[in-house]
Amino acid sequence: MRIIAEQGDITRAGTDAIVNAANSLLLGGGGVDGAIHHAAGPKLLEACRRLRNTTHRDGLEVGDAVATPGFDLPARWVIHTVGPNRNRGQTDPTLLASCFTRSLDVAAELGARSIAFPAVSAGAFGWPADDVSRIAVDAVTGWHGPPIEETRFVLFDQRVLTAFEAALAR
Repeated sequence: MRIIAEQGDITRAGTDAIVNAANSLLLGGGGVDGAIHHAAGPKLLEACRRLRNTTHRDGLEVGDAVATPGFDLPARWVIHTVGPNRNRGQTDPTLLASCFTRSLDVAAELGARSIAFPAVSAGAFGWPADDVSRIAVDAVTGWHGPPIEETRFVLFDQRVLTAFEAALAR
């Protein structure tokens, strides 16, 4: 698997799937979640509401992942994952690692050959970029599922990109 870290807008990633740093309600929010919902158009919210009315009545658990179509995005699929919120005392790194491995599992089930991740739980959820990058890179490099050719970490700012580049270099 080829792994890349780049600065950019995940809604424009040229991958089969992009990962949404969602909230447990799956109904949109701020940051990456809001940007993905905006770029995908209103059908994404409808699809998320269907999930809430059927398979995820109580929302999505922290560390889990589920997919919807990408609708107006270049990506065919959006894989929604809920990262742990450090500001609420969710400090278990295995929950954060699970966001990445479960997203890869879902991507593989869909037949995706490429996937783009944001820095799940960095930013508003309070995890330091150095921790997120280390945990994310370890989770992706340690994942042993069906072949996914390319994983990209598409990061919004230079500080987070620098953390991911350092994690990939070690």
